[in-house]
Amino acid sequence: MILLDEARWPAHGRLWGHLVSDTDLNELHRFAARVGVPARGFDHDHYDYPAERRASLMAAGATFVDSRDLLRRLQASGLRVRPHERAPQRSVAMERLRARWLQLAPDAPALREDLLARWSEPHRRYHDARHLAHLLDALDLLGADEPVIRWAAWFHDAVHTGRAGEDEHASAALARARLASLLSPAEVDEVARLVEVTIDHAPAPGDLRGAYLSDADLAILGTARGRYDAYARDVREEYAHLDERHIDTISK
Repeated sequence: MILLDEARWPAHGRLWGHLVSDTDLNELHRFAARVGVPARGFDHDHYDYPAERRASLMAAGATFVDSRDLLRRLQASGLRVRPHERAPQRSVAMERLRARWLQLAPDAPALREDLLARWSEPHRRYHDARHLAHLLDALDLLGADEPVIRWAAWFHDAVHTGRAGEDEHASAALARARLASLLSPAEVDEVARLVEVTIDHAPAPGDLRGAYLSDADLAILGTARGRYDAYARDVREEYAHLDERHIDTISK
């Protein structure tokens, strides 16, 4: 069943409420598409809707409930995405990345700022600072703390124009250019190699570093369903120049 609560949360000069399903996220997405609630309004387990749309949403089939009942039914459905499971805000991810940099290369602030600027480019919808922070968290869980793997993580999507394969080669070349004065030639070669492993996430047998980086880069596939749906939406925006068949291949 599609549920909505009272719109009483202020933002952007309007009051907003929550639109959820207590059964299935696919039901929620279909309803939102049918009534014209934009995809950008989806937030892990609900859509935000403006107060002036309440009557039209109820006319389309949504049922009004109070906020406590909506939350209770969302939790009972198993669709609730708890705060620690959600993608962080970009500003929070940036703070976490700055803290992590101090552990990796505290004497290279110029490189840090260049990379953070790249990860904050406005055209990025998924491959942004939140993705990098999530990847580094996943490496923590895997116990993959070798510096060359961490460097590869920072550089793996440093160039991101939406051209799969080309971007990874360009990111590897950037790593070679920017790390030559910080790492040994062998380490630079390894970082570049690892970056290019993320083209197909198919490391050779025995390539433990490549496996760590590939698994961490794809960690989004093992998150809560609502977070994955937000990821798939963002990937579709990021690769809007491709047809749906190619986008589905990228997002799975």
